[in-house]
Amino acid sequence: MVVAAALLVFAYYFYLHKLPVTDQGTAPTQAISLTGVRADLLQIAQAERAHVASNGNCASLAELQSSNALAMNRTERDGYVYSVECSGGDFNAVGRHVAAPTGSAIRYPNLAVDQNMQAHEVN
Repeated sequence: MVVAAALLVFAYYFYLHKLPVTDQGTAPTQAISLTGVRADLLQIAQAERAHVASNGNCASLAELQSSNALAMNRTERDGYVYSVECSGGDFNAVGRHVAAPTGSAIRYPNLAVDQNMQAHEVN
């Protein structure tokens, strides 16, 4: 019985250490919000990628929405404001958040998804 309990404790401890962690410097409660922001940015990047493939140029977020290339109605989530930054055929779907107050332990990373559908942090 003691061995079984020890195995359960070990398995639980091991499982907790394998759980994904949030972005460095962010609060664990931000994980859901950041996951939603990344999903929104992927959706924007997919619409932009399709637009570039069919038209040969980038479109603004407003253009993607008005042409129904992007089914998403909102341009923000939890303080993050979305935009599209274009440079020729390359683009970044970007989500920017106002910086945390000075001295705050929490930070709000600015996130982007590029034309290769890779999510990364931007300044």
